[in-house]
Amino acid sequence: MPELRLNLVTREWVIIATERAKRPEDFKAAVPERPVPPPYLAECPFCPGNEGKTTEERFRISEGDAWKIRVVANKYPAVATVGEKRWIPDGFRRTVTGVGLHEVIIESPAHNMNPALMELGHVNDLIGVYRKRFVEAHRDPRVEHVIIFRNHGEGAGTSLEHPHSQIIGVPVVPVQFRDRVQAAMHFFDNTGECLFCHILNKEKGYGVRVVLETAHFLTFIPYAALSPFHTWVFPKRHSAVFSDIRDEEAADLAMNLKTVLSKFYWGLDNPDYNLVIRSSRPEDVKNEYCHWYLSVVPRVTKAAGFELGSGMFINTGLPEESARFLRDAPIA
Repeated sequence: MPELRLNLVTREWVIIATERAKRPEDFKAAVPERPVPPPYLAECPFCPGNEGKTTEERFRISEGDAWKIRVVANKYPAVATVGEKRWIPDGFRRTVTGVGLHEVIIESPAHNMNPALMELGHVNDLIGVYRKRFVEAHRDPRVEHVIIFRNHGEGAGTSLEHPHSQIIGVPVVPVQFRDRVQAAMHFFDNTGECLFCHILNKEKGYGVRVVLETAHFLTFIPYAALSPFHTWVFPKRHSAVFSDIRDEEAADLAMNLKTVLSKFYWGLDNPDYNLVIRSSRPEDVKNEYCHWYLSVVPRVTKAAGFELGSGMFINTGLPEESARFLRDAPIA
């Protein structure tokens, strides 16, 4: 019989469609074949030698005379770097000037590289760049919230094949994040415990949805995963803010991230996916009820009319089976 499971973090009901459920292996069929990209593409603006085709460079990690990771201003930013933040109320209309920060993190000189295939040290460097740019974005007094994300593949919304992530600082706090903070606050008020720590400890104890456990992180499929193989990476140490991560934790996160993305790459034939780091602001580092985490959502199914009309999701992949498949999936 199908089950309706409540995702305590998102407060969304999910239909776990047991009678329509697919075997984890069946989701490979939803992954379109993609040509193997070359290591270098002359017309790609992110490839070495084309640095003049990108906008202002804001940070880089070098390797000898060459660059290893570059951060540049987005050529077509979602928000404007220049301008004053202003609220403009007008009757029933509410407007805020679209100012903030929008950067592109070019993850590697190699056009055909991605974190699933990178050396672990390179992924660790990438986590370090995420942290530095997160802190820098929050120095802007106009920025209220910062999102770090990675779109992999056309089905996930990427328009450039060269491996890259993005960071956007916006002048408002998105309602999705506010709702999750509210849920966490209510849970803390009722129990005196961080909701995320509670979930982490329960999932660790059950074990059936755990993909990987290391010294500092737990990678698992949530009980009420919104879609097949929807994966969370939770830090074991309670922390509300991503930039609070310690060096040894960053190295451990790099290992968890590379491992799970490698399992997607080899086990699911390199699916499109979205990766997001969800975090509070640096000034909220000491709050007891929020907990930053990383989410990876493979795009092996599509939302349709029911999801759009109800706000509920139908998951045709059993979370327990998805976790088992990923535990057993190769990483190279």
